[in-house]
Amino acid sequence: MAIEAQSSAPEERGKERKETFRRVALLLSIIILVVGFVGAPLLIRIYFLHGGSRVWVTTIVQFIAFPLVLPLLYASYLHRRRRGDRKLIQLSANITAASLVIGIISAADGYLYAYGSMSLPVSTSTLVFSTQLVFTAVFAFLLVRQKFTAFSVNAIVLLVIGAVLLGVQSSGDRPPGVSDKKYYLSFIAMIGAAVLYGLMMPLIQWTYWWLKQKATLTTVMEMQVVMSVSGVVFSVVPMIINKDFPAEQIYELGETKYYLVLVGAAVLCQVGSLGYLGVTCCSSALFAGVVIAMLLPVGEILPVLLLDEQFTSAKGSPQPCASGASSPISTVSANRPRRSRRQLPSTPAWS
Repeated sequence: MAIEAQSSAPEERGKERKETFRRVALLLSIIILVVGFVGAPLLIRIYFLHGGSRVWVTTIVQFIAFPLVLPLLYASYLHRRRRGDRKLIQLSANITAASLVIGIISAADGYLYAYGSMSLPVSTSTLVFSTQLVFTAVFAFLLVRQKFTAFSVNAIVLLVIGAVLLGVQSSGDRPPGVSDKKYYLSFIAMIGAAVLYGLMMPLIQWTYWWLKQKATLTTVMEMQVVMSVSGVVFSVVPMIINKDFPAEQIYELGETKYYLVLVGAAVLCQVGSLGYLGVTCCSSALFAGVVIAMLLPVGEILPVLLLDEQFTSAKGSPQPCASGASSPISTVSANRPRRSRRQLPSTPAWS
């Protein structure tokens, strides 16, 4: 008995270390997700507010900063090599191919988001895009058999009601010079972006599970790079065809600030994307959607303070969803996705 206890002790300590590392990685992912998802929409809207009009430019901006991840991948490789693992790329060929496809979906989502941001105030687009939690929940149920709680359903219902009210009572929210047609097309485009984004997170989680790829910080970063490269290629082709290049004839803030806005948006988009990938792989797609939905009050207040946007009663109506969405945080981990014919691990394996 004593020998058995001694042999099991190192295994228990190893499990505890992995769990501690997973929680630290989850916390770090949440932090960078918050930074990216709060800052990027503001800069993209600033681009359009001051004379920017290139939708494909703002689409490619959401992916082009992927080289920022490469030094982290190289540091990870050096760390693995010291432990005797000289394998340069950790992703399997199958999951790399899946990442390329998900990257194309992400690029389509980025285009719809950029088109919606062109005519919608940030406070409005943030509210509409927060409905991604609805679609994340639906696709998480279909793909990874995610279970729901009463709090989850409450948050989803409140978000849907808020988006509907905003669509009906939009007359006082429309920016000057924006026609009814353009406003509603942007509104529809933003809902489309929420749908695709809600699909991507469960799809990533399902991909790791179905292809039996171990989720580590390295594989998360590698997947981010592959998706970004795919998104850049997908965006460059129509940008060339439409001659939708970055140069602007008239930009109110000047050429220097014009490029600073685009560079800042690119960095924050990459940070936010890496954060949501990390949260999805450390916990679940639904939890990542909940975190994004919890940013709704911040996304509503900052544009009012920084961009002088109006705060209408329709925008304030779904604010209780912040508290409704925060409640599932303690229950998402407890309500793991149901196991189907193939074993779905409750948490990723971290090495």
